[in-house]
Order: sequence, then structure tokens, then C-alpha cells
Amino acid sequence: MKKIAIIGAGISGLFFANLIEKNKSYSYKIFERKNSIDLNDGYGVQLSVNSIKLLNNIGFNKFNNNQLYFPKKVNFLNAKDSKKICDIDLSKFNNENNHYTTLKRSKLIEFLLDGIPKDKLILNCELNDIKQGDKASLLFSDNKTDEFDYLVAADGVYSKTKQILFKKEGLPEYANTIALRGNIKDFNNLDISLYLGSNFHFVIYPINQNKEFNFIAIIRKQFIQRKLINKDLLNDNTFKKNLLNEISSKSNLNLVEKVEKIKCFPIFVSKKFLIPKSNNIFLTGDAFFSFPPSFAQGASQSIESANELFYDLRNNNSNYYKNRVFRTKQVNLRSNLNNFAFHLSNPLNIILRNICLKYLSKNDKFLKNYLGNVYSN
Repeated sequence: MKKIAIIGAGISGLFFANLIEKNKSYSYKIFERKNSIDLNDGYGVQLSVNSIKLLNNIGFNKFNNNQLYFPKKVNFLNAKDSKKICDIDLSKFNNENNHYTTLKRSKLIEFLLDGIPKDKLILNCELNDIKQGDKASLLFSDNKTDEFDYLVAADGVYSKTKQILFKKEGLPEYANTIALRGNIKDFNNLDISLYLGSNFHFVIYPINQNKEFNFIAIIRKQFIQRKLINKDLLNDNTFKKNLLNEISSKSNLNLVEKVEKIKCFPIFVSKKFLIPKSNNIFLTGDAFFSFPPSFAQGASQSIESANELFYDLRNNNSNYYKNRVFRTKQVNLRSNLNNFAFHLSNPLNIILRNICLKYLSKNDKFLKNYLGNVYSN
């Protein structure tokens, strides 16, 4: 029986483990550096049809619908006055069993954990070194070693595995943007609301049937390196409130009064595709490649990549990286284009962008190519 080490208990690693649970050709362990998994946070995640279809294969269609929301469209609005620019009908990409879905990230993690025996998850255990060969020999923070036939790195954008394998080349780069995440109260629009401003945008969407809403803002912000690594600054309430004030002053929603439980983090993205030399080491999700969050595909691509890897291993193929690079290029192109278009500041460029949005949002051929080719796969 082949042994698999999964590094990281995030969406990608846990979904991959659920797939292995249904195939007894493998044994596995999940190693998570944190000493607990937070199932209490209320922040949201969007899942397009491509990932819902895969989740339904492991029983997600039986999940409590009260904990899910199925937005029918995304509304594009001017942040300054909340005037609607256009909307995109998301429901056209749905089918009978799979719908565009929003929910709390913690609820998705909870669902994935339910499918995994507790003894398979090892907490407070960080990977320190890898000896590559026919088997991957792993050294952990408790000085214990173990050998595995396969190593699956699913430890996110700041992947320790990737840094061990590629040194400085494995470090992501700061994308000159800061994210603010929180919950928002007294909001009534039950679809996804995307507000476009000068050098920022923010998104509000429901995360269950109980009228709870997620708030995420992406703000262009240049920082010198020492500020980026200053966690005290990012956790400072005054710093977070100043950022929220900055965009609230350019919006008519009075975000300062409405947004609660704010967290702040810099956005890092991958510089290029890095593929391990050993054919028994695999990177999935953000550990493989992280892109700007402006296409809302982070969670979906984490699920997709884990699914691709599982079926590649099961069928004894070697197409994982080839397929993943192709797919990631599709998503990364759209993420960067959205990030650029959403943050325009020149008034003339904004007018031209809005004209284009109004036309393209109703152009079925464009939508099928730009969204359908990603959502429906």
C-alpha cells in the first residue's frame, strides 16, 4: 500500500484526503503546523460550479442548505454612489445538481474534516526538511522522521514545502495590495455585490440563509518589506480602521459603522510555475500557484487541483503538472485582468471600462469563454 504525506489541512489538502478515503490503495497522514483548526470564523468563500460538482462526489449535496447560499447574479456598482453599472447572470452556468454557492469557509472545512478519521490528522507538526529519492524522507519540527511514497504539498501561499524545495525562488511576491476581510451588517442585497472604486474594490455577499454577509476589500497599497512582515501592524486595530476609513470615505455605504470582525493581510502571488524534480512530490492549490483574488477562484482551484492529482495517481498517469499549468494560466490571466480593471482611477478609463462591462456582461459568447470555460469544467 502506497503511503502519502499531505502537508497542510486547508481546503486542498482535506479534499484530497477525502478522495483517498474512498480508495484503499493508499494510506495517508495530514500534517498541519497549527495546533488547532479554527471552525468558528465567519468569513466567506465562493465556490463556482466546477468545484461544487467535485464536492458533490463526496457528499456535499447532503450538506445543510441553511448553511449555504446560491446567488443568482453578481452586480457591478460604483463604490462612490452605489449606482449599478451592470450585472452578470451566474445561474446560467448552473445545472440541475450544481449551483454557484457561497458559505462560511469554516463550514466547508468542517464538512471536509467530517470525512477524515481523527487519527489521520496530526496537528502542531511543521515540516522542516525533505530528502528526495524514490521515497520522500520527511523531517518534522518534533525531530521525528518518516518516509512516504508521495508528498503532497497543500500548505498554501506561504508554503514551507515550496521554500524547502526551491529556497528563495519558492517565496511569493507582494502584489502591492492589501485585503480587508470582515462581516457586514444591515445589508439587504441577496446577490453578490461588487463595488468598484479608485485603486480599490470590495465585494459583499451572503454566506448562508440567515442573512449573514461576508465583506472583502482589495486595496492597492505599497509597503516596504519590513512593514510587510510586521504582524503587529497588520493586527493593529487603528491600522485596520484607517484602511477601512480610506475606502469608506470613497463610498456611500458607511463601511466603518457596518463592517465587523476585521482582519487584514497582504496579498502575495506566485512569480512563476515551479515544478519539483522528483516525480513523487506534488504541489496543489495555492502552494502550486497563487493568483490575485479578483476572480474568486482560489477555493475552487484548490479543489480542482486536488481532484486532478488524485485521478492522475490513481490512473498511474503523469499529466498533473501539464494540465495544472494550462488550467492555472487560464485563471491567472482572468484574475490579473479583473484586478487591473476593477482598480482603474483615471475618469476616462473608468467610463470606457463601464461601457465595456455593460456590453460584455450581456454578450453570451464572451461570457461562455471568460466564465463558462472555467466554471463548467
